[in-house]
Amino acid sequence: MSEAQHLNRAAAALTEVVEGIEPGHLTAPTPCTEYAVRDLLNHLLFWGPSLEGAARKEAVPPPASTESEVDLTEGDWKTAVVEQTDRTAQSWSGPDAWSGSTHMGGPNEMPSAVVGSMVTIEFAVHTWDLAAATGQSPRLDEDVLGFAFGELAKIAEQGRSMGAFGPEVAVPDTAPLLDRLVALAGRNPGWTP
Repeated sequence: MSEAQHLNRAAAALTEVVEGIEPGHLTAPTPCTEYAVRDLLNHLLFWGPSLEGAARKEAVPPPASTESEVDLTEGDWKTAVVEQTDRTAQSWSGPDAWSGSTHMGGPNEMPSAVVGSMVTIEFAVHTWDLAAATGQSPRLDEDVLGFAFGELAKIAEQGRSMGAFGPEVAVPDTAPLLDRLVALAGRNPGWTP
């Protein structure tokens, strides 16, 4: 399976969970401790254009507003998140998206494959976050989980030093791959609201 296929499958799983979120879930806590469901959806909308632009080798800075200022009370927030996820996935499906270098909203260049992998990780982990917060079961297949786990293992320590991930949660090597992925990203796989 290609890198783009992994990303697209992670996006499909995220979309499925977002479709299952009801308005009453928006204030529910998530395993991503600084975010309620609404905040995590805001996070996806806030960074989506930058991640989408990165696939086209365009430096698209995030909006001047903060993540918390993205307004989910106006319009169809569910459609907005699904459409942004789809646009991001489509942009990473292009033939040149994973080659060369790109920007992730700022001036620093990074290998495109690293950024694309980060998008896959972001989609997979936040799929679990939102599913856990809203009582859903995420449908992330083993190939996607294996890819995301392998890529996260390469960048987890650097991500932790930048505040992107919390401390790794200890789980047995025999734990399901999804549990190991979210634990590596600083989530407790046994988290409940």
